[in-house]
Amino acid sequence: MHLLNSARQTMTCVPVVHEVAAVVAAEYHNATVSSGKAAKPRGRAIALVTAGPGLTNALTGLAGAWLESRELLLLGGQAKVADLASSGLRQLGIQEVNGVAMAAPVCKRSLCLREPLEQQAFFAEVSSGWQARPGPVFLEFPLDVQALQVPEAWVAGIDEANINKADDAAPVIDSDMVHSLAASIAAAERPVLLLGGGISSVTAQQLEPQLASLGLPVMTTWNGADRYGAEHSNYFGRPNTWGQRYSNLLIQQSDFLVAIGSRLGLQQTGFNWQEFVPVGKVIQVDIDPAELAKPNPKLDLAIEANANDFIQQLLSFDLGSHPDWLAYCSDVKTRLPISEACNITPVGYLNPFEMVIKLSMLCNASDHIVPCSSGGAFTVMMQAFELQQGQTMITDKGLASMGYGLSGAIGTSIADPDVRTVLVEGDGGFTQNLQELATVAVNNLNLKMFLFCNNGYASIRMTQKNYFDGAYMGCDVSSGLGFPDWSKLAEAYGIDCFELGEAWWDAERFDHLWNHQGPALFLVPLHPEQTYSPKIASRISANGGMESNPLHRMSPDLDQELEDFVTRFIPKKAS
Repeated sequence: MHLLNSARQTMTCVPVVHEVAAVVAAEYHNATVSSGKAAKPRGRAIALVTAGPGLTNALTGLAGAWLESRELLLLGGQAKVADLASSGLRQLGIQEVNGVAMAAPVCKRSLCLREPLEQQAFFAEVSSGWQARPGPVFLEFPLDVQALQVPEAWVAGIDEANINKADDAAPVIDSDMVHSLAASIAAAERPVLLLGGGISSVTAQQLEPQLASLGLPVMTTWNGADRYGAEHSNYFGRPNTWGQRYSNLLIQQSDFLVAIGSRLGLQQTGFNWQEFVPVGKVIQVDIDPAELAKPNPKLDLAIEANANDFIQQLLSFDLGSHPDWLAYCSDVKTRLPISEACNITPVGYLNPFEMVIKLSMLCNASDHIVPCSSGGAFTVMMQAFELQQGQTMITDKGLASMGYGLSGAIGTSIADPDVRTVLVEGDGGFTQNLQELATVAVNNLNLKMFLFCNNGYASIRMTQKNYFDGAYMGCDVSSGLGFPDWSKLAEAYGIDCFELGEAWWDAERFDHLWNHQGPALFLVPLHPEQTYSPKIASRISANGGMESNPLHRMSPDLDQELEDFVTRFIPKKAS
């Protein structure tokens, strides 16, 4: 209560309904500000929660920011120091739980302040959140410590120069090694540059002219999706287990992949990581030595470095020209459209891929895009949305927790209130935190919410259909889930609502809601049995486990002539 009373006097306070929304909103808010693309950004956000259940509710948000390597400061209340349970007790103080111990595995620093800290000591704890590989910091304040008065000398002022100070411990980059790597890229026949989220949006924006002039393909990870616009002729998509088919095929045919600022996790390499880039060398640049030391994928060169510093050095050298390889990549991209004819969309419903492609055409270069964090809406967005240079796209796919979309979009919209934020979310995920519609309404956020309405969890339904003969449980209304009447719910919160139909983009009411300041909810009617292809197929093995295909083997299969063309450089035994 003392922290809140102090915060309201010097900070802009935004109440939310649930603690997880506060933490997720703070994470996305800071990611938006850090992008450097906000028109009139507000300052950094922190999350403030109460003791006990406040912290336990916030743990999901801490875990998400930890996996995405994002800066986040969470301040939590706690019982008085004298009331903290001693060893062996479960609880002594009111609402007391060991928040520090619970938060520690997903925080760079987790600390209970049993006495006030002098400014520089406090700053040292907080600044650890953005040093080296970023991550959350949790500071717990017992009630009696909050109430103490501290000497004026302790808070005489903050050295602003230190707030954005570069990490002095960042590894020194060997310029001779970078020069040698550049020569290897120039000598390769089919090189690919993969940009990850470790490259800041600011750095990527500064380097756009150099990236656009490269004579080799540039791809992005999901976390780095907004680092390079789809309008560039040498942009070739976002490879992933749910990536674009053409992008997956091309990265697998590279003979020299340089991944900068990507941890090359299993979503990036495919679960069958043994066949990641089967005909080429893999070079990974990451600031975390643990990521470089893990057994998957197999690396030919691991470089511990700050991704921003490294790519700036790399682009200062000549990386060569590869016209034949670029031409082949363009041919493959042209022959493999994002919205594939194999998907089944019954009459009266919208095709989600076509809807997202159209939505990306309607957005402008200053829009902020939030594609939720899991489920069918998420994967369609990551496959089909064509990002423009200048847009931001923020998601949280490491934890892939349902319910992130609305809370994250709130944080983004608050960070840049005069610019449109576009959320695409599934009805299942939206239901997890739909109470935050109150936060949207009371703040009159310029937030356009597109809700995929298929009466359930599309990804769970697909899994149960494909692997368990349609034995549905807990995936839709008929198997036990319940959903509100969305138009009535929007009305209850005073938010305008519009259901998309045929040629929805030409409807006068859509145009009004889309282009005018303020919130709007757009309902996207999808059939419960809508198919979502292409995808990496898996099969149940003889011992009951799951076996996955490599990235280039997506389902359904292509016709033989087309497959032969788009897998030209993949050995037949691998394809």
